[in-house]
Amino acid sequence: MQLSDFLSVDRIVCDLDIQSKKRALEQLSELIAQDQDSISAPEIFDSLLSRERLGGTGIGFGVAIPHGRLKNSEHTTAALIQLKHGVDFDAIDNQPVDLLFALVVPEQATDDHLKILALLAGMFQDAAMRNKLRECHNPETMLKLIREWQPGH
Repeated sequence: MQLSDFLSVDRIVCDLDIQSKKRALEQLSELIAQDQDSISAPEIFDSLLSRERLGGTGIGFGVAIPHGRLKNSEHTTAALIQLKHGVDFDAIDNQPVDLLFALVVPEQATDDHLKILALLAGMFQDAAMRNKLRECHNPETMLKLIREWQPGH
């Protein structure tokens, strides 16, 4: 399983000018919903927001991994946005977030959900990778970086 299996160029946006956590979650929801037949952006947004209410998904280092499970989702889907300026995301280190990787999984996909979150956490713990993603200004290159990233390197 690779992170790029759930992400496509059309669900990556660079240099986005967003000022709030709510708007970032809305944008991520719209990106994920754009090629889905069984789920809508409002459903995705509600799922991501519900998860945020349980506890913030800002993992530190300017990164957040909003995620949720959806009853009508048939497969795991992700979106990535890079913000021009960080937004308050209730991160564990209280730092603004400028890299957001959202993930929605089918309701019953518990094991896959946890494996993917672990992969994401590993990738975003990698300072060199975070820096490369921040320096990247086009979705194709960003997806290529994610595709080439290897755990433990």
